[in-house]
Amino acid sequence: MFTTPARLFRVLAIAEAITWTLLISALIARAVGQPAVLVTIAGGIHGFVFLAYGATAVLLAFHQRWHVGAAVLAVVSAVIPYATIPVEIWLHRSGRLDGAWRLDETDDPRDRTWYDRTMRWFLHRPWVLGLLILVAVAAIFSILLLVGPPGGR
Repeated sequence: MFTTPARLFRVLAIAEAITWTLLISALIARAVGQPAVLVTIAGGIHGFVFLAYGATAVLLAFHQRWHVGAAVLAVVSAVIPYATIPVEIWLHRSGRLDGAWRLDETDDPRDRTWYDRTMRWFLHRPWVLGLLILVAVAAIFSILLLVGPPGGR
């Protein structure tokens, strides 16, 4: 399913936009008298996908060797409803999502950095990388649930 960095990023950019729709719909439903638990559920789903998208954007920023500005834009786009879609299109059209996963070291001196070696190790073990990202996102998500919603209750 995620045979290329572009495919992974596209799936998460679309998922992030879909969860915005869930959250906005739940907020509208609550405003017209539906149970507030809808916002809790939609907010939880959106929050989890939001964090997964952000983690993936950081992963691909390193893997694809984006400049800091492109990386920041990719991460920040998740804060603005539906902005992940045009950012994904821009990253794709500008070639920042081109290519396959860099699984092997090349003659490029950048391939010898500690984070490139670490990235290759994880890419050869995608289940470990997926589990690590899942655990990190779940930990951040749990901490944010303990802190509570923005603006308090």
